[in-house]
Amino acid sequence: MAQEQQEEASPMTMSIEELREIATRLRTEGLNSQQIADELSLSQDTVSWLLAGNQGREAPTDVRIGWRTIGVKPERIEAIGDIMADVTAEETGHDPIDTVVGISINGIVFAQETAKNLGAEVAILRNIEGGPGQGALSDKYGRVSGKRVAIIDDVLSSGVTMSRTIEAVRHAGGTPVLAVVLVNKTMRNEIDNVPLRGIIRAVPV
Repeated sequence: MAQEQQEEASPMTMSIEELREIATRLRTEGLNSQQIADELSLSQDTVSWLLAGNQGREAPTDVRIGWRTIGVKPERIEAIGDIMADVTAEETGHDPIDTVVGISINGIVFAQETAKNLGAEVAILRNIEGGPGQGALSDKYGRVSGKRVAIIDDVLSSGVTMSRTIEAVRHAGGTPVLAVVLVNKTMRNEIDNVPLRGIIRAVPV
């Protein structure tokens, strides 16, 4: 346990230059800004700032979220999924959810457990090249057309990715009824007329 805590603490105390080096390395490995943001648990604005260098711009206000202690144990991911399912049931008045959409990559494991708990199908929104938050629903998993949909992700920063996901679900004929995240880094309680719930809220003060 002590080793886990030490491994968790080290990456969270990185300097700006260390974060910039990692972001640059991930870029050279082919990751786009959204994927780098997922890896570093930072907003895409912060990742863009890191990749661009200082260039006289002030760093965006951000809160780095580390949940590796949860991520290394399947039973801990399952426990978070149980909580997300409970919140979803409560917020929707226990009306059935047909499909749970997990936003790639970090939202997928929580969506899987949430869907299992709710007896719903699971679907995945995968990252694609393009502007911030761009994604597409995978055809290999559950469908959203004509269904009541809950959307799951790990962290909400700017809300761009969640907004794009809501748009994709609606475009595919689904009805997004709730968005749930592990950590909400904003004061928002809805996005594009969809209620938003965070298990934890973490905002700068």
